[in-house]
Amino acid sequence: DTAGQERFHALGPIYYRDSNGAILVKNWVKELRKMLGNEICLCIVGNKVDLEKERHVSVEEAEGYAESVGAKHYHTSAKLNKGIEELFLDLCKRMMETAQAEERAKGNGASQSTSSRRGVQIVDDEPQAATAAGGCCSSA
Repeated sequence: DTAGQERFHALGPIYYRDSNGAILVKNWVKELRKMLGNEICLCIVGNKVDLEKERHVSVEEAEGYAESVGAKHYHTSAKLNKGIEELFLDLCKRMMETAQAEERAKGNGASQSTSSRRGVQIVDDEPQAATAAGGCCSSA
């Protein structure tokens, strides 16, 4: 997020190059589609649902827009922690499903994707907490 400051606009592609998903609070759809095509999972977020009386865009309009650009629409409130976890979990699920579908397509002899994106391996390298039965100091 460059906070809408024009002088930082050129930095955007550095951050979203090779992206698999995006959560959009502002209208970045055209920019992301231009750079990444349809290979990115998009989320349009109606944030601040706790301020319903100050709504500038109707729910129907926001959902219609999301559908028109191939995105899913979410209602959230960062202040109330409402819908945030659902948003991130659903985006991750969709990104994984897309990646798995691409892998299956490759395995079925489909043409190689034109995507240059690399996969990401997430490794839990934190030491596991000792269990109650065999704690770290038990002399079993």
